[in-house]
Order: sequence, then C-alpha cells, then structure tokens
Amino acid sequence: MSRVGDAENSLLSGSDLSTIIERPSGPGGDDSGFAKFSNRKSMNSADRVLIGAFREIATMADRINLPKNIVDRSNKLFKQVYESKSLKGRANDAISAACLYIACRQEGVPRTFKEICAISRISKKEIGRCFKLIVKNLETSVDVITSGDFMSRFCSNLDLPNSVQKAATYIARKAVDIDLVAGKSPISVAAAAIYMASQASAERKSQKEISEIAGVAEVTIRQSYKLMHPKAAQLFPPDFKFYIPVEELPTF
Repeated sequence: MSRVGDAENSLLSGSDLSTIIERPSGPGGDDSGFAKFSNRKSMNSADRVLIGAFREIATMADRINLPKNIVDRSNKLFKQVYESKSLKGRANDAISAACLYIACRQEGVPRTFKEICAISRISKKEIGRCFKLIVKNLETSVDVITSGDFMSRFCSNLDLPNSVQKAATYIARKAVDIDLVAGKSPISVAAAAIYMASQASAERKSQKEISEIAGVAEVTIRQSYKLMHPKAAQLFPPDFKFYIPVEELPTF
C-alpha cells in the first residue's frame, strides 16, 4: 500500500514525498506488526529522522490505543523540536516519548510519565527531562493537570464501581478546594482519594494495588492520605453510601 498519510506527508521536507508505508500482510511482513517505511528514491537525513520518529510515536500510541489526533500532534511537535535544534544531543526516542506525553496533555487525555515510560524504552527521568526542555525551548503550553484527569482510568483499571469513582473524584476536588493537599501532585491526591473512597466501600483496595496502577509510591499515597484523613467526614459526597463508617477508616 503506497501512502504516507496527510499529516506525515506534509511534515516531510519535500525532497521525495513518494514514501511508502508498507503494512505487513502475510509472509515477509514486519515482525513487530507495525508499518515499515521505505522510499522509492533517496531520502535526505532530516526526513529519515522524522520518519523514524513518526514510526516510534505510532508504535507507542498503538500500544495504549491513542487516537490519530494525538499521533498527529506528537509528530508536529517532534518536527518543531527537530528543526529548532533545541534538544541536540538528546536521543530521538526520548524526544518522541516526551512529545507523546505533551500531546496527550494538550488533547485533554493526559497520561502519567510512568505510562509513557511503559510503552517506550526510555526512563521516566529522561522523558521528564525532555518534557521540561521542550516546554521551555518551544514555549509550548500544557494545561495544568488535575487529579480528575486520571480518576476514570485508575478506577477502571482497579475494577472499582462508578459509585467509588464518583466519590473519589469528589473527595480529591474537595481536598484541593479546602487546601488540605497543598504541594501534593494531582496523581498522589487522586491515588489517596481512591484509597479513601474504596476503604469506605465494599470494594476495598490496598495502597499497594493503587500504587501499581497509579505509578506512585505507597509512601506518597500515605502522605496525601494522612493530610486528608482528619477531615474525611467533610470530604465524602452527601449521598455516598458507607459500607465502612467514616470513623473506622484507616488512619494511614
């Protein structure tokens, strides 16, 4: 199949836009299950870098079923970074991962550094470094993330019912509103709120289980939870049906 896709096509330099994306179809296909990029004629080095990055971004996005608009935004961002030469010396795979992280935030479906780390070959620390450099050098805007951005996915992955998710979302928002968790990250607040809501329900989850899903240490969850626990009675939604009374919730 001979196609580049409009987004990829328009992002190449134009030295030769007859790029082929070959999707595996039977014998001789790419063992990874992803498209192979080739070219009918010679391709300049810039386009080779871009094609390699676009493929890496597509591969990562496919692993967690991210839609095309996020892939397209990541590709454009990578090209901006590449052409600005502002991250010279950084590995292209790390820049690709950071671009995907930024695109997810800009499109309103943020993923954690740990989630991006899991679908790439790059450390969380290096993705974080590249993220900061991109935002600084390109003056790219990224919306501030809140605990609510992660709640649905975390609760779904923990097999928690909608009632617990709604309670956890309410608890996290209220904890922020009454200034209980100043300085704590949105992910740790979300994790602590899920812990609190689940402990009051019939679907109790341990800090260890939540830690594995949220990608934050148990001690981090405990720190946020300890700040929230003294005001627990004020944090739950008025219509929440307690399975465990609020005064019997764990203190840590």
